[in-house]
Amino acid sequence: MKKLFIISALFLCMASGMYAQKYVTVDMEYILKNIPAYERANEQLNQQSKRWQGEIEELVQEAETLYKQYQSESPFLSDKQRVEREEEILAVEKAASELKRTYFGPQGELYKKRESLMAPIQEEIYNAVKDICELKKYTMVIDRSSAVSLIYSSPSIDISADVLTKLGYGD
Repeated sequence: MKKLFIISALFLCMASGMYAQKYVTVDMEYILKNIPAYERANEQLNQQSKRWQGEIEELVQEAETLYKQYQSESPFLSDKQRVEREEEILAVEKAASELKRTYFGPQGELYKKRESLMAPIQEEIYNAVKDICELKKYTMVIDRSSAVSLIYSSPSIDISADVLTKLGYGD
């Protein structure tokens, strides 16, 4: 009976070793830096962001100019004119704030543009990683660049270069 138990235990240990999960890592920052389309998309986003920021700054500057004029002319304005000028200044400030939210808010134009430019690149990377994992029977992939709890990983399990090669950007 004891021999049967020991043989069964050894068999289970050997069998579990055959089905061990295989983990690998990728460095998404490294991969993205080596994809020219990603760099072009980032440049496009930066240029668009600067244009939009310029529009907002123009409105802010206009509000400041109106406020300075209001301060210098205030002693000579009637109560009705003061109220009209204050409302005009507030309207320009509100327009600047709304424009900022429209362009840079959580669901703003910059977010939408980033999604439209980056989604195809991310999808391509995902498919390359998936293909490599299916081919080499990897069960889990961890992103080294964003895994906060990953303290160390051996370079031998990093498949970033394989991903770039699969995408046509590697050696």
